[in-house]
Amino acid sequence: MIKKPVFILLAAILFFGSCAMLQSVVKSTFPYTATMVIPASAKVDEAQTAISTGNSFDQDFTKDGNNASRISEVRIISAKLQSSDPSDYNIGNIASLRIYMAKNDGSEEVMVAIRKDISPNAGNSIVLDIDNSHFLDELVRQPSVRIRMVYRLRKATATDASLKVSLGIGSYPAN
Repeated sequence: MIKKPVFILLAAILFFGSCAMLQSVVKSTFPYTATMVIPASAKVDEAQTAISTGNSFDQDFTKDGNNASRISEVRIISAKLQSSDPSDYNIGNIASLRIYMAKNDGSEEVMVAIRKDISPNAGNSIVLDIDNSHFLDELVRQPSVRIRMVYRLRKATATDASLKVSLGIGSYPAN
């Protein structure tokens, strides 16, 4: 009879004592996403730029929130690009690209993903190579972040293309 309340108490202590670890898992699970538009007027074989605001499922991560002090060493852990409109847009129309993350005003910009060798028939979704050499602690604590994609087209398209960028974020519990 006494074992059940002790087990529940122990489970509650472990759960509340590991909130930072839980926050770390939650932040990794819900990536920052942004929609980038490649206009039909974009020139082939010239550097082009698309900018959008990045959104996260967990927007309550600011210094005024209750989670900021519980994690540290925030880094990019995954990056993916997927066509959304038209859904069958061939990302192989893009020869190469770089993804940057910055504060909403464009300051403190860091490169988080790159892909130099996109196959001409890549399809509608690709995984990007991440650059996790920078900590993103201050950026993810901002109310909103700016995502910038610099790309070089291989082939022009007749219509505007919307691409969804998903940036997975990982962190460690603060000591």
